[in-house]
Amino acid sequence: MPQRTLRFKIRQDGVVEETVEGIVGTDCYQLTEKLESALGSVEQTQLTSEGYATAEEQSESISEHITII
Repeated sequence: MPQRTLRFKIRQDGVVEETVEGIVGTDCYQLTEKLESALGSVEQTQLTSEGYATAEEQSESISEHITII
C-alpha cells in the first residue's frame, strides 16, 4: 500500500492550499471531505494528470491541489 500524504500550505492572505499524495484517481475527495468542510468553503479543486490515472496506470503517488478559503 502506498504512503498517503496530506500537505497544507497556509498563505499570508489566509488561504489554505491542500495537496493530497498517494491516492489513486478521485478517492482523495472522500479522504478530505470532512476536513475541508471544517476549514471553510472550497474555492477551487484541481487534479493533476496523475489524478486521472487508474490503479493499473499509476506507478507513483498522485497529487490533488485544493484551495480552501
